[in-house]
Amino acid sequence: MIVNQALRFCSSASSGIRSTRTGILMNNMFNFQGVGSYFKFLMDQGNVPRHVMPWSYCVCEPKMKYILVTGGVISGIGKGVIASSIGTLLKSCGLHVTAIKIDPYINIDAGTFSPYEHGEVFVLDDGGEVDLDLGNYERFLDITLHKENNITTGKIYEHVIKKERRGDYLGKTVQVVPHITDAIQEWVERVAQVAVTPDDQTPEVCIIELGGTIGDIEGMPFVEAFRQFQFRVKRENFCCVHVSLVPQPKATGEHKTKPTQASVRELRGLGLSPDLIACRSEHPVTDGVKEKISNFCHVVPNQVICIHDVPSIYHVPLLMHNQGLTELFIKRLQLNLPEKRPRRFLSKWQDLVDRVDHLVKEVTITLVGKYTQFEDSYASVNKALHHASLTCNYKLNLNYIEATDLEARMQEENPVQFHEAWQQLCKSECLSWLSMCGDRICSQCPGLERC
Repeated sequence: MIVNQALRFCSSASSGIRSTRTGILMNNMFNFQGVGSYFKFLMDQGNVPRHVMPWSYCVCEPKMKYILVTGGVISGIGKGVIASSIGTLLKSCGLHVTAIKIDPYINIDAGTFSPYEHGEVFVLDDGGEVDLDLGNYERFLDITLHKENNITTGKIYEHVIKKERRGDYLGKTVQVVPHITDAIQEWVERVAQVAVTPDDQTPEVCIIELGGTIGDIEGMPFVEAFRQFQFRVKRENFCCVHVSLVPQPKATGEHKTKPTQASVRELRGLGLSPDLIACRSEHPVTDGVKEKISNFCHVVPNQVICIHDVPSIYHVPLLMHNQGLTELFIKRLQLNLPEKRPRRFLSKWQDLVDRVDHLVKEVTITLVGKYTQFEDSYASVNKALHHASLTCNYKLNLNYIEATDLEARMQEENPVQFHEAWQQLCKSECLSWLSMCGDRICSQCPGLERC
């Protein structure tokens, strides 16, 4: 039907009809993917006068959509989970989604980090050693990312310096603006086009998480790059989500919006205006708090959402969808999707959440490791155990024991800590002995194999 209608328009155009109505209808026709290339073929054959159909209308390739996720007030407030949840909503709409994590540190990659710095080093299928947030992206979106999906200041500067050494800049002074900012934009555009699913489909939406907080000096080149980037890809293809903390001091018991106001003011001063403000808080914020943030942060009330603490991270996509985020992104990014969602939209996530919330049987597992003071040091092991327990319909109780507390010498140095560690170990139903403990545990903990 679409092709027949296109042929009728071609016939009318070749007969000399030049009405305004015909032009409007012909322009609308090119919203259908594939019709533009068909008209291009007819033009090449001389069947359609070129002055009737502008060449720009014949290119109907869908534009990549970019969603930038920034953070304010403090770091570590859940930008990674929120970015993953946004991708989950859009993937559930049938779109192909990819993700990029930007870390402003000067390290080339995360491979040399202590786990106490940023948590575990997540290893990708191609051997890339990256930030643990990329593990969240892969688990939420069921995709396979590559090492270039993790951008660091070190990688960008290394890339630019190599180009300068080759003479690619033709003797010009190499500066942060435009050379570093251009390199960031080109890297994002290139990586966003790389397939991350087995079917090798080109992604349609790219989620970009900017690490750190707005105002950090090391993140300034990236903020400036995205200030330029929003004009480079056009407004309808770029959206900014700002995640900010809304604290609730126990002394007053009310949510405070000043930190969020200051954070958004800083972001706007740097040239980026948030299209959505995600308020992180311990408890749900009231509509009055949302309206106050709306008034002072230059967004409409429905663009202020609350992401409060929930029993598990699997609640977050549902929490965001229930606040109208799916429709907001469809409208803001002009996605060619129906406004109404299917009846069973996100049903798999709802089933997963119901299972997590109604587990009755429990299992206790103890992790013996070297970096147990920081749970994110073993994030992948933690997630794998939770997923395995959920599959078996068990609620997981996970304990951590410092490997050195089990050594024989600890019995002399700190006997209380030594006996508490062994007592906790013997009460566990299962033991996970992490490889980075070192071989010394075997020789210095002769009773370990009996537990």
